[in-house]
Amino acid sequence: MKTMTCLELGGACNEDFTANTFEEIAELSKAHGMEMYQKKDEAHLNAMHEMQELSKEPNAMQKWFSEKKALFEAR
Repeated sequence: MKTMTCLELGGACNEDFTANTFEEIAELSKAHGMEMYQKKDEAHLNAMHEMQELSKEPNAMQKWFSEKKALFEAR
């Protein structure tokens, strides 16, 4: 089991997520993001906006994903 925070995964808080694989931790982060979106949490909304901007650049999201996965694997 490995742990990463919302902030480490591109979010806006120190909520911990623990999982066996990066894909599992990404799903936990996504669910948390949806919850914060529904609560209209401003910090998380800003983080989501930054991710949307990143997705506009060719290969930027793949690079981001690879970097976060490497961080997870290094733990």
